[in-house]
Amino acid sequence: MEYILALDQGTTSSRAILFDAAGTIAAVAQHEFQQFYPQQGWVEHDPTEILTSQMSCAVEVLGKVGARPRDVAAIGITNQRETVIVWDRATGKAIHPAIVWQDRRTAAKCRTLEESGAGEMISSKTGLVIDPYFSATKVRWILENVPGAKEKAERGELAFGTVDSWLVWHLTSGKRHVTDVTNASRTLLYNVVKGEWDEELLRIFGVPRSMMPDVAWSSEKVGEVSTTLGLGGIAIAGIAGDQQAALFGQMCWNKGEAKNTYGTGCFLLQNIGTEFMRSKHRLITTVAASAQKRLEYAFEGSIFIGGAVVQWLRDNVKLIEASNEVEALAASVSDTGGVVFVPAFVGLGAPHWDPHAGGLLIGLRRDTSPGHIARAALESIAFQVADVLEAMQSETEASIPALRVDGGAAVNDLMMQFQADVLGVPVVRPQVTETTALGAAYLAGLAVGFWPSGEALRSGAGKDVRFEPKMSASERESLRARWHKAVERSKAWTE
Repeated sequence: MEYILALDQGTTSSRAILFDAAGTIAAVAQHEFQQFYPQQGWVEHDPTEILTSQMSCAVEVLGKVGARPRDVAAIGITNQRETVIVWDRATGKAIHPAIVWQDRRTAAKCRTLEESGAGEMISSKTGLVIDPYFSATKVRWILENVPGAKEKAERGELAFGTVDSWLVWHLTSGKRHVTDVTNASRTLLYNVVKGEWDEELLRIFGVPRSMMPDVAWSSEKVGEVSTTLGLGGIAIAGIAGDQQAALFGQMCWNKGEAKNTYGTGCFLLQNIGTEFMRSKHRLITTVAASAQKRLEYAFEGSIFIGGAVVQWLRDNVKLIEASNEVEALAASVSDTGGVVFVPAFVGLGAPHWDPHAGGLLIGLRRDTSPGHIARAALESIAFQVADVLEAMQSETEASIPALRVDGGAAVNDLMMQFQADVLGVPVVRPQVTETTALGAAYLAGLAVGFWPSGEALRSGAGKDVRFEPKMSASERESLRARWHKAVERSKAWTE
């Protein structure tokens, strides 16, 4: 067999990528799908469109190289993580649009739970904070707001899953209702210390146990594709949430190694080993993907708006026509001209965790140009990453020697250099930047013996690109101080 097929189901598009035995990309197919915003702060997807876009990509990518299912050793799935889908077990149809991880409709419910004093207990079991970002309050919202849903759930007629579960259910024609440990750890319902769904948490959030999927390891054969859509018989052998998949794809398998993924949001993860630890700076502790069939952990800082700020420049204010134009526009000026952009469109994630913060564009002058705004938008991503890394380094004994990067914006040389400058540490970009899909492929390939070992993967890795910091410490401190003042103003916006 020649290939591993990675299904990379993201927030704005579905992709399928074929990897060969050398870990290089043989073919890619990608389909964007529609975003729905029914009310302020609400974000939804059509679960059927998620499924059809992903399946069409999978068939298309095989066609690009003339491959057949027998040429594919296994499928690895990676997905947008906390997004919630609830469906009818009998029909396989979703009872409500998917509620996306960016959705903030349950902010008031989260505040009530926090004020009840449940936060410490929940965090000690899940490693998470009570926030609308995670799945549990979204599931409860569906049960409370879809007529008859609560009663059907109590009768065992409904299934809940993150997007990976939704895909596997349909790929196996309903034979497997399963997730992996990394996705389970993002729900606020999974005890990451014991490695099981937690009855107390299920009761607090009002989610019946019968709705929950089985939990598998990230690198483990969970079933075979039973559909007739061009993939029949291929083993599904790897599942991981997108950021854990990227951590694995970056080969951050040892304690202390860290990566940042620039996607719709930004996600900075550091491997902290096999011992569960709590953060003192409101970072979250999540389960890391592993090929060892054991619980491993990572600190994570989640930034809600990363690459989405470029989409905002494109779609909302029409500053650019295509996302890839932003680097040239930002490079048309030497600096931001004093403009600071805090893209708190859906609140602020780590280390602030302020769901009520508002977006802010400050420092505009008569001579402010589109280039200044574009540059400030790119710098806003790097500043947010710097805030998270600073908090993360304060948790660990050793500083991070370099930050490994991936995702769409990682190909932007201007931004990667500024990232290194504002961090004061090197930024390292791998030859294959599609490390989310690559991690899913590695997990699946290792499970079925397509690759003999992790050591074999390391020895075959390509050459990295390295960005060394050039900015002086005083300039770095000045820029970050100005950024922090703007962040405080964004937090005060709704007070």
